[in-house]
Amino acid sequence: MKREPATATTLVDDDRVRVTRFDFAPGAETGWHIHGHDYVVTPVTECTMLLEEPGGTSRTVTMAAGDAYRRPLGVEHNVINAGTKTMSFVEVELK
Repeated sequence: MKREPATATTLVDDDRVRVTRFDFAPGAETGWHIHGHDYVVTPVTECTMLLEEPGGTSRTVTMAAGDAYRRPLGVEHNVINAGTKTMSFVEVELK
């Protein structure tokens, strides 16, 4: 299925961190990717994310605005806005 891409806006990119804001229309996706750094995600809006994972598995996660989670480098997935409203989050990669 062809989905609209999320919009990624780099806010900071230096020798220590990369901070990117992601904005998704309903149904938009990041596309498959592998994280090259440990990272922290903080939703700006409520986010209902469909996470497609290797091996054909998927799961839906809902996070409130202002929550946060961290994941290690090497995570592979595709993130899709499974909600009915625009969703946004900020990702901080720790270099």
